[in-house]
Amino acid sequence: MAQECEDITSLAKRASALFFRRFEYEGTVVVCSPGRVNLIGDHVDYNGGYVLPMAIPMATVCVGSLNELSVCRVETDSTIQGIDDPKYVEFNIPSETTSLEPGSPKWANYVKGVIAGFHASVSKGFDCVIVSSIPVGAGLSSSAAIEVASYTLLEALFNSPSSSSKEKALACQKAEHVFAGCPCGIMDQFVCTYAVSGCALLLDCKTLESQNVPLNDPNVCILIINSGIKHELSGSEYPIRRAQCEKAAIALGAAYLRDVSRQTLEENKEQLPEEVYRRALHVVNETENTLKFVEFLKGKNYVEAGQCMLRSHESLSHLYNVSCVELDAIVEIASKTAGIYGARMTGGGFGGCVVALAETEMSLSAMESIRSHCELHNIFPISYICKPCEGARRLN
Repeated sequence: MAQECEDITSLAKRASALFFRRFEYEGTVVVCSPGRVNLIGDHVDYNGGYVLPMAIPMATVCVGSLNELSVCRVETDSTIQGIDDPKYVEFNIPSETTSLEPGSPKWANYVKGVIAGFHASVSKGFDCVIVSSIPVGAGLSSSAAIEVASYTLLEALFNSPSSSSKEKALACQKAEHVFAGCPCGIMDQFVCTYAVSGCALLLDCKTLESQNVPLNDPNVCILIINSGIKHELSGSEYPIRRAQCEKAAIALGAAYLRDVSRQTLEENKEQLPEEVYRRALHVVNETENTLKFVEFLKGKNYVEAGQCMLRSHESLSHLYNVSCVELDAIVEIASKTAGIYGARMTGGGFGGCVVALAETEMSLSAMESIRSHCELHNIFPISYICKPCEGARRLN
């Protein structure tokens, strides 16, 4: 059976109740930001490549109010697994003499980073409660959702909308770089900000131009299969992969690896260490697969779209080396399951989720088949059926 995720209405009610219990008055602003799943185009956003994420029903909700203090008081839901302690923090608002600094707990750094990078002055303290249905460490952008929801909250509390969605997404990305120590690309914050219901978002990470790609055919749906294996990008191989790509781009005389053709890469293969060459080859492969996938999706050629997903996973697993035994096993099982057009790991890797393109009428039986076969490999996945959702917004 598909796992039911808590809907936004329920999250908002729970967040409001938690706010009242903590602060003993009603919060005035309620906002949300979705998580996201990337259909194709992984580890290319920081290489200026193309990505195709979509917002998902799992979301983060923030309830907040200005207080009469110069202190920010923030609590996160204790039921969120993977969030470090303490679940409640207080810190002073930034001033001419005092700046915000990252510290412990880690989850609070996302909020601090957004405050530090907010386009207007955070001149007053505020109270805030954060709840979420996005699994932490599953590759579904729980961190970007906190950042974008926090930014949306500040916009409402200080009556100061950002000049553009682009400014907002870039500020949230900077928060993750500086305060969480993760050199992520722009994809996660961008889709959390820009997403439109019923569409995936094709994003050119070099120019930041985007287009909505309709994904509203009732005959197909997206499955998210959570392996249960958690990752933590800032302390993992992720920064190493990014540095290797930068090394390859410099050696090949390109600002971004996305601009390197297959021919150029092959002609200069001997200039690169073998491992760096394989990283660059993945970027070339993934760029081609992403653009082909979009065209197949638009033409409702789901069989060929599924093949693009499988080729993408092969490249991520064997050239970029960011998969793991569990993800490889789930993809292999899913690819042989009736009703599944294609599957691939999604997100940063080293654990997290597999995303699959499925026939809607066969999706439940396909998930059950995948689950039962995974259990034979001592893998116990949790699966969700998803349609593309709307981006960050105020709820009240």
